[in-house]
Amino acid sequence: MKKIILSVLALSLTLPPVLAAKLEPVPIGVKLPAKYTQEYVDSLADEYKKVSNEQIFHVALDMLKGTTGDFSRKAILGYNLTQEPVKIEFKDLSELNQAYASYDAVGWKKKGKLYIYINPKHKDAPPGALAALLSHEALHQDEYNSLSEETYAWTMEATVWCDILKMYPESNNADSALVTRENVLKQLLEKGNYTNKYIKKTVYANEGYKNLPLTSPGYDYQ
Repeated sequence: MKKIILSVLALSLTLPPVLAAKLEPVPIGVKLPAKYTQEYVDSLADEYKKVSNEQIFHVALDMLKGTTGDFSRKAILGYNLTQEPVKIEFKDLSELNQAYASYDAVGWKKKGKLYIYINPKHKDAPPGALAALLSHEALHQDEYNSLSEETYAWTMEATVWCDILKMYPESNNADSALVTRENVLKQLLEKGNYTNKYIKKTVYANEGYKNLPLTSPGYDYQ
């Protein structure tokens, strides 16, 4: 019996190690805040590798620390209704539904797991803008949605973008379509004196939300 056990152990030692998923580096041309040296970016993998293999998302999530969106960062790491990390990736959203082709991002639940899919047109967006967008999508944690939920999520996104600009002003890259979106939300927030007044009007007028109910679990009338 001892010989058999030893043989099994010897065989297991000769098996190749499981290779870790290859990390996708931050796209060339994306300017990172000064603190995000390559060494620092590489160090983020330990915390965020279960969420994504894209280093741009590791940076975006790290930038949520110290902002209103830190709640969303923790939700993405697993403090959510599923108690599992949310998977984040760039994806052609028309593969989910042709109606989503022009969307900036979609929160998705499949077989009990949560996903956040970002439109590939934002691959070159500043990570600070991606951080604001992720803070929004992380709030969608089930198969239900509503006007109240979207109002809360858009307000969160606008608030986080304001926080990001204070901490990382270089994120305000006018050439980015995602930054344009974030600045529109920021203007709506400021116009409403940092309430959801005008964001709410925009959400309610959005054609993509015309069939949504007023409320959903966890989100009362906003």
